[in-house]
Amino acid sequence: MRWLSTVSAGSSFETALSKCVVDLGELLGQDRPDLVVAFVSSGYSAGRDALAAGLAALKPRHVLGCSAGGVIGGGREVELEPAVSLTAAVLPDVEITPFHLESGSPSEGSARDAAPSIENGAHFVVLADPFSFDVDRFIRQMDKRFPGGRVLGGLASGGREPGSNDLYLDDTVHHSGAVGMAFTGAVDVDILVAQGCRPIGVPMFVTRCRQNVVEELDGRRPYDVLTELFQALPRRDQDLFRHSLFLGIVMRSAQQQYGSGDFLVRNILGLDRDSGVLVVGALVEERSVVQFHLRDAQTSSADLTAVLRRYVEQPRSGSPQGALIFSCLGRGVHLYGEPDHDTNLLQRHLGALAVGGFFCNGEIGPVNGETFLHGYTSSIGIFSAPARA
Repeated sequence: MRWLSTVSAGSSFETALSKCVVDLGELLGQDRPDLVVAFVSSGYSAGRDALAAGLAALKPRHVLGCSAGGVIGGGREVELEPAVSLTAAVLPDVEITPFHLESGSPSEGSARDAAPSIENGAHFVVLADPFSFDVDRFIRQMDKRFPGGRVLGGLASGGREPGSNDLYLDDTVHHSGAVGMAFTGAVDVDILVAQGCRPIGVPMFVTRCRQNVVEELDGRRPYDVLTELFQALPRRDQDLFRHSLFLGIVMRSAQQQYGSGDFLVRNILGLDRDSGVLVVGALVEERSVVQFHLRDAQTSSADLTAVLRRYVEQPRSGSPQGALIFSCLGRGVHLYGEPDHDTNLLQRHLGALAVGGFFCNGEIGPVNGETFLHGYTSSIGIFSAPARA
C-alpha cells in the first residue's frame, strides 16, 4: 500500500492540475494508482469539468472528489487562494466499488442501492452536495445496512446555490446527490473525530423535553441553569459563552464519568427567556445526560491533540500509510490564525504520511460507534494495510 499527496495553487485550474499530475507521476514512478482523490477549489470559475481529462496521464482506476472552499494536500492547507489537491493510493488486494446516489430518500437509502455487491464489512468515503442530498437520513441507513463498516466524508463546499457544487466520480461530474467509494479487502480504516469542545458546568439529566426542545434540566428551566452557569464562569469563558456555546449529549448512558470524547456536540439554536426552554440541533430524549460545552482555538487544538494521542497509544496490526481529513470551513486559519494547523498536528503524531482532504460544509464520522453529520469538527480517516500472518 502506498499513499501520496500533493497540492498546487495557481491562477488557472489547468495550470494547478497539471502541476499536481506531474508531481504525483514522479512520486508514483511505474505504479498505477487504484484511486485518486481530488479536491478542487471553487475559486476556479472555469475548467473544473476537465478534471478527468487532466488526470488521464496517471491512469487512475478510480477517481473521487468534489469542489471545495479550501483544499488540503502535500502537507499544506490552502484556504485563501484557488488550489488543487490530489491524493493517490496504490491499494493491492483492495476492491473499490464506486457509487452515486441522487437524493438519500428512503427508496434510495444506502450505497448498496447503487452498488448491490458491496459487502457488509466495507468501509466508505462519501462526498455529498448539501443542497440536494439528505445526509442525515443516508448515514442512518448506512449504519443499519452496513453494521460492520465505517463511514467517513464531508459535504462539498464553495457552491452557493443548488447545482453549483461539483462531485467527481471516475470520469463523470455530478452536481447533485452524493458520490462515494466502498473499500473491502486488505485495508483497515480508523476514523477519528475531533469536535473541538470542552465541557463546562456539570452533567445534568434532561427531565422534560419535546423532540429537540429541552424544557427541564435536573428539574429546572434551561434558561435559569444557563444564567447561573454564566455568572460562575471566568471572564474569558463568559466571552466565549456569548458566541461559542454548545450542548454535549452523552452517547453511552451507562457511564458514570464523562470525558470530551463521550459527548455528541450539537448547536444551540435558541433560548427563550419567557418559557425558559432551550432549542438544540438534535433530538433529545428524557433521562439522557447532557453538559454544556465551549469551543475556541485553544480548546480545539487540545482536543485534536488528545484524540491523536489516544489513537497512537492503541495497539494495531498495521501502520498508517495515508489519511483523508475532512475539516470544517470554520476551522483552519480562520480559527487558529495560522495555516496547516490540523495537518501539522496529524503528521506530528503519526509521522510524515500522505494527507489529503478539504474544508467542508459538514463532516461525516462516528462518535461511539454511531455515524453523524457534524459541524466545526475534523473527521480524519487513517488507512492502513493489515499485517500479514
